Amino acid sequence: MFMANMGPMKTTLDLHDELLLRAKRHARETGSTLRAVVEDGLRQVLDTAGSPRKHVLPDLRAGDTGAADPLEQYSWPELRELIYGDPGTR
Repeated sequence: MFMANMGPMKTTLDLHDELLLRAKRHARETGSTLRAVVEDGLRQVLDTAGSPRKHVLPDLRAGDTGAADPLEQYSWPELRELIYGDPGTR
């Protein structure tokens, strides 16, 4: 839920020492505050993030990808029997 007009909130962040030192140095060099640097960075990331990237599965097919599918000739019940065997024998 989005809460508009709440104003600043205090929070605690665990940052790597080197990243914190760089952020403080940047704030000092630009005449800004650490808070402003963090807020600007978050805004920049969130504004450019857009929608989540769609995950694409890698192509892990084996054999000749142009060949006919050898399983295409079977129905689902036939495939199930090929995979699991005759259900009456279990």
